[in-house]
Amino acid sequence: MNKIWILAVFLTLFLAVAGCSQPLRPSEQGAAVGVLGGAAAGGIIGAIAGNAGMGAGIGAGTGLIGGYLFGRHQEITRDAYERGRAGGAWYGY
Repeated sequence: MNKIWILAVFLTLFLAVAGCSQPLRPSEQGAAVGVLGGAAAGGIIGAIAGNAGMGAGIGAGTGLIGGYLFGRHQEITRDAYERGRAGGAWYGY
């Protein structure tokens, strides 16, 4: 049974990495980091509460949403900055 889980995790990670043929946008990076961090934190908190799997699932979902929103905010901010620079805006003294 453990060998099946190890193989499934390895195959999932392999496919996730192989699917990244281009550099990730900040929203995609934020989502990936949010899922991993949320799952880890949720698993730890869930283990303390008695159900690590449910905690990891809830943490992964919450991390996905939060990480995506943070990354999307970075993209919007960067795009606005680039539009300002292209338009000749300069805020130096």
